[in-house]
Amino acid sequence: MLLLQQVMALIGRNLSPVPVLREMLHLLSELLGLNRGRVVLRDEGAQSACIRHAYGLTAQEVERGRYDEGEGITGQVLRDGHLIIVQDIDAEPGFLARAVERSKLPPGPVSFIALPIMRGQTTVGVLACHRIRTRSRALADDVTLLRILATLVGQLLQLEANLEEKTRALEQRNAVLAQALASSSARYGIIGTSPRLLRAISELERVSDSSASVLLLGESGTGKELFARALHLASPRRDKAFIKINCAAIPETLFESELFGYERGAFTGAATARAGWFEQADAGTIFLDEIGEMPLTLQTKLLRTLQEGTLTRLGGKREIRVDVRLVAATHRDLLSGVASGTFRQDLYYRLNVIPISLPSLAERHEDIRELALHFISHVNQVNQRNVNLTAAALVRLQDYSWPGNIRELANLIERIVLLAEQPLLDAADIDRFLPLESGVVEKTVKVAPTLASHQLSLRPYGSVNSHSVDTLLHALQQCGGNKSRAAQMLGMTARQFDYRWKKLGQGAL
Repeated sequence: MLLLQQVMALIGRNLSPVPVLREMLHLLSELLGLNRGRVVLRDEGAQSACIRHAYGLTAQEVERGRYDEGEGITGQVLRDGHLIIVQDIDAEPGFLARAVERSKLPPGPVSFIALPIMRGQTTVGVLACHRIRTRSRALADDVTLLRILATLVGQLLQLEANLEEKTRALEQRNAVLAQALASSSARYGIIGTSPRLLRAISELERVSDSSASVLLLGESGTGKELFARALHLASPRRDKAFIKINCAAIPETLFESELFGYERGAFTGAATARAGWFEQADAGTIFLDEIGEMPLTLQTKLLRTLQEGTLTRLGGKREIRVDVRLVAATHRDLLSGVASGTFRQDLYYRLNVIPISLPSLAERHEDIRELALHFISHVNQVNQRNVNLTAAALVRLQDYSWPGNIRELANLIERIVLLAEQPLLDAADIDRFLPLESGVVEKTVKVAPTLASHQLSLRPYGSVNSHSVDTLLHALQQCGGNKSRAAQMLGMTARQFDYRWKKLGQGAL
């Protein structure tokens, strides 16, 4: 009974057969004197078997323990599926003494007990051991115990087979997913299979072979740069340059020289001539992100370059021919900019040849799980961490609205991985971080009525000279000091906000 208790405790701690069977055979020898125990298992897809687990046998003895069906006592049990007890191995001609030579055993009478190991209705192996006949304990008691152990071994092997089958099924499923990820979306590095996303990718692929301008429309954080790069990779220009410019990040005074280049002596400090981004992108693709932030004076020169395929460097007179595919992106309503006079109508129509709308993350609800797993794998690899999410945590991520879209999700995943206190995070752990995200949204939502009470315009584009210092300060306070968000609430660009702030005699922000 003690042996059974210990074996069951072993199985409870470890479902792997190897350590359990080894210790079980050890206990048979130490507690009951059933020595040289071995578990013989069938070879995969063969009519033979060999010793897979043993206690008290040398490596050479284990190596010799191979049997065909019907060969010797072990082979007969393997073939017929019935218990065989040899009372005296010296009196049994069918006993081969193949694994353990007779000279290695005690000189007196030695018994041999072999029991079938069943998995369902199939004999998959044999549990066998030697027994000294002079033992005071009844043979029937030992056989009863061995029957129980053989049944446990069969169940353990069945469990292992089930786990292996599930593992194979998961591997096959992963292979299918890997194949799917090699499809149109994944080969561009775009994660997801939602209908809205696949529709955008389909539009992208249909226009990839042309040189027509493409305007990517969508909220901030929806992956416009990734789509622009995907369009480049899908086009015949894939082996040429891909130049990305964020129009909102370039000071107005540097915009022309950066975009179109300059000649030597064009301005103080221009010791040598320099090619601009359009020249660097010749035969390739140029991506103008946040095109709505481009100064009005530069829009005219950009339009001319797009129409004529030529440019003139700052301080130069020579026309330089360029062949560039333009991809522009914005989260703004450019038609409102046209109406307010801050965006050229002819440039708008030149850019809007192929408009592609990118869905927000809220419109790609079914992609959140896959994106989260992708980001957590990436952050784990980069930071040498091993943090994972439970199913409940993934559901919690899917339930959130994600106003900041994919960028917000990526940032959240990085934060929770780096600050995780345990390797497996549940929904409650996610909730510790989500309020940080939700707080921004709530604050933004509450700004509108406050600003309305100060009679502020919510137009996408507004008059730069229509706001007082108090209005600018109030917007900054409401937006927690975030200049870009304050400008957005006032219907201004960040550059316009800076301009108005300085014009009112205020210092640098």
